[in-house]
Order: sequence, then C-alpha cells, then structure tokens
Amino acid sequence: MPRRIAIVEDEIAIRRNFEDALRRQGYLVSGYGDRNSALDAFRSRLPDLAVIDIGLGDDVEGGFELCRELRAMSRVLPIMFLTARDSDADVISGLRLGADDYLTKDISLPHLMARIVALFRRIEMLSGETQTSHWLEQGDLRLSVERMEVQWAGKTVPLTVTELWIVHSLARRPGSVRSRQQLMDDANILVDDQTITSHVKRIRRKFKECDESFDRLDTVYGAGYRWNSAAN
Repeated sequence: MPRRIAIVEDEIAIRRNFEDALRRQGYLVSGYGDRNSALDAFRSRLPDLAVIDIGLGDDVEGGFELCRELRAMSRVLPIMFLTARDSDADVISGLRLGADDYLTKDISLPHLMARIVALFRRIEMLSGETQTSHWLEQGDLRLSVERMEVQWAGKTVPLTVTELWIVHSLARRPGSVRSRQQLMDDANILVDDQTITSHVKRIRRKFKECDESFDRLDTVYGAGYRWNSAAN
C-alpha cells in the first residue's frame, strides 16, 4: 500500500507544492495548515511520516509542540522538520524533541525525496528483520531491532528509530570507531555531521536518565564514536 505522508505547513502555496510533488511519487498526502487540525487528524490515524514546519501562523513554536505531542503518541513514527528556520538552536531543539531529520525549505525537491525514501527504507529494514531478529547483548545493554526496544540494566531506553540504529551500529562492533558517515550508512540516513552529533547527544542523555554513571558511548575526536564495552 502507498505510504501516507502528512504535511503541516501554514503557507498554502508551499504546502500544495510539496503535496503535488509527493503525490507524483505515489504517496498518499494530507495537508494541514495549523497544529490543531493536524493533531485532530493524527488522533484518528497516524501517518507513516509527518513533515512539519516550526512556525504555524501565529503559533510561532507550533511545530515544536506538535512534534512533542506526536512523539508522545508514537516513539517510532518518522518525523521530519521542513522549515525556513536554520539556526543551530532550532536544529538542536527539533532533534531533542525527537525528530528524525531537520531540513530547510531551500532544499531541492530531489534531495527532499531522497531523504524521505531513506526514512522509509529504514522502516522496511526493520520489518525485514522479523524472521531473524534476536537480542544484541553487550554488558548491561540489550537491543532488539524486531521489537524496536533497547534496555539498559533492565530499564527501557526510549529511543527513536534513528537513535536505535545508531546504537545498533556501535554496539554490534564494541571497541571499533564508527565515523559519522559510517553511522549514516548503517542507519540508512542522509544527514549532516551536526545532525549525527545531536542524535548522539540525545542518546547519551536518555541512557543517563536510566543510569547516571552511563559512560559506554565515547566520542573519538576527529574520527567518530565508539561503544566502549570495557568502561566501568
């Protein structure tokens, strides 16, 4: 069945342009001009992907709030910001709220389509793991791709799809340094280095919320990241 994409964008011309482009690619698209109408629809049925602007009319932070509400409804729903706001603070805020990607509106349509395809491909990869899935265990870490579940010392760590794939990439090669590009390849995403860095920071924070002494995720400056199975 065709994937369902929701676009939440207050500027009608921009929204319709993206809607038309996505429909030409075979997606089922629903457009919303404000947070409340989108939220009402999402309560009835979640899309397969939500593409959200930050400023929604007079609701200048409406997209951030909608992302927070969506993430409360589903930990694994792909969420993408598509906005004119390109400051580092906005990017970090969007990723901290649980978005999987953050794009600015000057992105080309082919590039946008590639990012959307990459997000959906990760979901398909998850579905394809169901026949052979098993728990990856590294010390206090237990990770199941099939279940979309990560545990640390018996506690569930609420990771998003992107965060889970990053941890999976690192933990299955303990001690090996994975570059940001390698993490992007393993997670099947097309993002910049800053986005990977922000995801890693959020991963650390979530593990530390379960265990303040968590220190298994190392930054190797100039090279990438490493899951340190020997950490105390």
